[in-house]
Parts: sequence; C-alpha cells; structure tokens
Amino acid sequence: MTAQKRVLVVDDSRFVRTTFNRILSAWFAVREEADGEAGWDALQADASIAMVFSDLDMPKLDGYGLIERIRKSADARIRGLPVVVISGSQDESSRRRAHEAGANDFISKSADAPEVLARIGNLMRLVRPADVTPQLLLTEGRKHFSYARRHGTPLSVMALRVDSFGAAAGKFGKGVADELLSRIGKLVARMMRTEDSVALAAEATFLVLSPGTGAAQALAFARRLREQLQNAQLTYGGQVLKIQASLGYASFGVDPADSIEELMKRALQRLQTGHTPPRPSALPAEVERALQVLERLEAERLGDTAAREIVRRLSPFMQRALKRAS
Repeated sequence: MTAQKRVLVVDDSRFVRTTFNRILSAWFAVREEADGEAGWDALQADASIAMVFSDLDMPKLDGYGLIERIRKSADARIRGLPVVVISGSQDESSRRRAHEAGANDFISKSADAPEVLARIGNLMRLVRPADVTPQLLLTEGRKHFSYARRHGTPLSVMALRVDSFGAAAGKFGKGVADELLSRIGKLVARMMRTEDSVALAAEATFLVLSPGTGAAQALAFARRLREQLQNAQLTYGGQVLKIQASLGYASFGVDPADSIEELMKRALQRLQTGHTPPRPSALPAEVERALQVLERLEAERLGDTAAREIVRRLSPFMQRALKRAS
C-alpha cells in the first residue's frame, strides 16, 4: 500500500483502537473512529481509505450496519473495500451474520502483529495486489523463511517485470500505464494460491512469495504465468496492448540463502541478468541445505577438532554410499 492509503479502525474502545494503530502504523497511515456512524462519514469523506477494521458492538451504528452500508454503497470505491471484523467474541452466529453482511475476514482483538499483517496482506492481494507494500511482503517472508528453515520445507520467490510498461507509459501516459499495471497485478493474483503473496517491489516489478513451493514447481508456475500474461487481452482506447514480461526466481533448498532478503535479492538478480537458476536438486531439501553449509565451510577457519569431528560423523555414511555406488 502506498503512503497515501489509509486503514480505517472503527471501535468504541480507545484501547483497541490504540493497539491496532500501534501494530499498523509502521506500514500504513491509520485513521480511527469511535462508532459506526463516524466510520461511515469517514469513508465518504476520505478517498484514501483502502481497508476497514470494524468492531460489531458499537453505539449509533453497529458493525453489521456499517458493513451493510459499505456493500450497498453507490460508490464503487467504498463498495469494494475489504472489511475485517475485530471482535472479542468467538460466537459462530455473529461470524455468520457478519459474513452474510459482507465481511471479508475476522480477527481477534487479542491478535498479535504478525497475524494482523498477514490478514491484511492476504486481503489486499485479492483486492488491490499492487497496493501491498514490499515491507508487508518482507514481514510475511521472514515468517515463512523461518518456518522453512526449521521444518525443512521448500520456499520460492519469483520476480516478474512487465517489460512493456515503459512503452505503454510513453504512448498513453503514466496514469494509464499505472492502471494497466494494476490490472496485470490482479491477473497475477488470480493465478496464485491463497497462501501465496505478491507485492509491487519496484516500478513494473512484482515479487511473488510461494511457501511450500520447490524449484521445479516455481519454474512451472513462472512459465505458465508468463504464457498467460502474453495471451492476455488488455485494451485501452480500442487498442489491444501486448504484455511482455521477464521472470527470475530463487528457491530455498536449491539456492544458498540465510534470509528471505537474500532469496529475494537472488530472484531480482536473475530477473536483471536473465541467468537460469541451478537445476532443482534430486536430494531432499534438508540434505541439500546441509551440503550447502558444508560446501561453504573453510576447514582452516573451522579448526582441527571440529574438522575431525565432521569427518568422523560422516565417514560411516560415506563408506556405505561408496559401497552402493561401486
């Protein structure tokens, strides 16, 4: 989300508003209102609001009424806003009623920052993919990278650059080109799984984060995505615009990386250079990573004692492996 976009928090509890403001303000501008009627007035007056967090039990106009007004609004901007209900109740009937009114998601008032940001990332990707910030993607990425390293699961990052953006900007102006880029972002989002995340990382360049996806799957997805984009029919002023795109990707378990930042950097480097990533390893991901660690070790710096211990512990496996290979 760009700096001009705001998240609206509507709750009659000052404590809840302050808590959510503290979580959100590092990434988004935040506007607070204390009841549904004030929240509705804010939505009509403030076009920068891009997402709503709302309590259900409030004076003047409760959360159900606010959501119904949003979904029935004559203003398409308001009608399409993602709405998250913040509630201290786990009552299923309340959830069902709010969903029927048009709420997109629920979150507890006691939720921590990573959960709140993850919910925002998922919803904003579905509604306005180009508005999700790189910072938000990075927060998600760090969480997924930590999980992948602990559990030995795959994780891939894909970088996608819309090469035809410059030509569109020169022909129709940057405003039109930005609108077309937003439409491309939505095309990308529709091809992704629910657990994937996407953000506009630089001008005309998207980053896609895919937890649980290995190198072979990432390559197949990248090729399928580029084919879909090249076949897409985007029109402006009666003219059909062809989409040209370049791709780069990196995968944890195949590419040596100690952080999600390194994995993202490698994907962006491959996007710039056009270099092909290494072929996916035939080894299990955890074995591949262990070997990468060993390959980067320098025996001299490791010391004699540690070097002898590594040799001692690997010797039985090497003997069995050599015997099977002979």
